[in-house]
Parts: sequence; C-alpha cells; structure tokens
Amino acid sequence: MFLEGLDELDEKIVRLLLENARMSYSEIGQKVGLSRVAAKMRVQALEQRGIIEGYTAVINPQKISGAVSCYFELEIEPAALGEASETLRQSSLVTKLYRVTGGGRLHVHAVAASPEELEGFIREIVDSLPGLIRCECNMILSRLKDIKGLRL
Repeated sequence: MFLEGLDELDEKIVRLLLENARMSYSEIGQKVGLSRVAAKMRVQALEQRGIIEGYTAVINPQKISGAVSCYFELEIEPAALGEASETLRQSSLVTKLYRVTGGGRLHVHAVAASPEELEGFIREIVDSLPGLIRCECNMILSRLKDIKGLRL
C-alpha cells in the first residue's frame, strides 16, 4: 500500500496536517505524544523526504464573483504532446495539468476571471495548440465534493 515507509507516528502527523495544515508543532506533539521540538523534527523530515510537498491556501473560484472554473479533455497528436503540455503549463489560467490514459490525452483544469477571459484562453491558447485533435470543455456549476491531496 502507498503508506509503506511511514511509521505510525508519521502517519498520525500526516493525518493531522491533512485535517489542518496550520496546526502548531505544540498541538501536533500533544495529539501524538511528542514534544513540540520532536514534532517539528518529524514534520521537517517528512518535508525533506518529499512526502509533504507544501502548504497552501485553497481558494474556491466559485466564491469569487464572475470566476469560471472548467475542465478540458484534450486529445493531442503524440508527437506534439510535449510542446502542447509546455504551452498549457505556462498559462496562468491553468491550475492543474495531467497526462491521462489514452492516446495523447491531457486533462486540464483552468480558472478564468470571466467568461470572456475563458473564451480568450480557448481561442488563443487551446485552439492553437500544436497537434490538437479534439477538445471537450466542461464548466463546473457547483462543487459537490473536492478532496485536496491524499486521504489516508
């Protein structure tokens, strides 16, 4: 299973940070039976091992007036996949970019400030991607479940 390599304390610490990434080292230590310093050392070791990649605020674009959040499924010719991926990676509207199973498929999440900005993104970036075969765009109407990161 994917938890191999984590001992019981590290697993507890990761679970706590998934619930509240702003939890203090003192609070983590109290909950897992360690001192503040020992808890801090454990967290730092998890960061150094790359298990914890970072901490961030999660913004709900639907709560921002006018923001449009969309998922794109793109089929790209295999020879153009690298160039198309790099073009998308450089766009400030793209928040997530994945290569998924299937021939030359990319899964893209983008957030635009307005429908007009989304249309410009499609016209100027997506439509001009090298090797674009097919594009499907789905606008998010409401968030029913949205889990961030790994759930243990």
